Amino acid sequence: MNNTTPVRRSVVALAMCLALTTAPALAAQPQAESSMTSTAPASETLSARQQAIPLIAATMAVSDMPRLNAALNRGLDAQLSISEAREILVQLYAYTGFPRSLNALGELLKVVEARKARGIVDVPGREPSKPIPTGDALIVAGTANQTKISGAPVIGPLFDFAPIINQYLQAHLFGDIFERDNLDWQSRELATVGALSATPGVESQLRSHMAASLRVGLSASQLRQLIQLLAEGGNSEAARRARDALDQHLAQTSSS
Repeated sequence: MNNTTPVRRSVVALAMCLALTTAPALAAQPQAESSMTSTAPASETLSARQQAIPLIAATMAVSDMPRLNAALNRGLDAQLSISEAREILVQLYAYTGFPRSLNALGELLKVVEARKARGIVDVPGREPSKPIPTGDALIVAGTANQTKISGAPVIGPLFDFAPIINQYLQAHLFGDIFERDNLDWQSRELATVGALSATPGVESQLRSHMAASLRVGLSASQLRQLIQLLAEGGNSEAARRARDALDQHLAQTSSS
């Protein structure tokens, strides 16, 4: 399969809405590792840097540019690097579509230039430290990442009906994107949960990403804090959806 085809790129937004729907939500959490993409010991609170991420994602998802501007400034003030902020907005095209991602990247560029004009020196960050695999190696890496985040191999009637969608997920999302180690997986899940919380009609995917967030090392207390941040940011409906998703997942876990 040619992993750079325009067709694959154009359908990945739909694919991401389906990415974890059929994955087991109650699989055991993987062991912590040392790489940027691995899990880390759970904390009870989000750092100042982490707090900005779901706010960036939620405002980007609804194209609220004034609040996105404020959230980006908040993140950069908290030492979120320019590279990390850019990576968040690039990744979220898979959840919100290219138009919102491109508009948000344009807003980040304006924010960075305005801060530079005021004499603010932001942390530039870095690009990925290793080459992204290609060909069969990309599928292998992407499948391994998908399995780790989902808690088990992703299978089910949906993927039997449309197996190509899982190939796109494994090659592009979990391969091309998740192999980029300039943003850790906890940050990627904070962004995903923020974006999905702000998006009506994707509650099933939001529940799955609450489970994935716990699986990559975020704690329930940190996710409660994320919900509070959304509420304080003026998005009560996003906070409600996030709260319902987390409560439902935790209730299911405790009853199993």
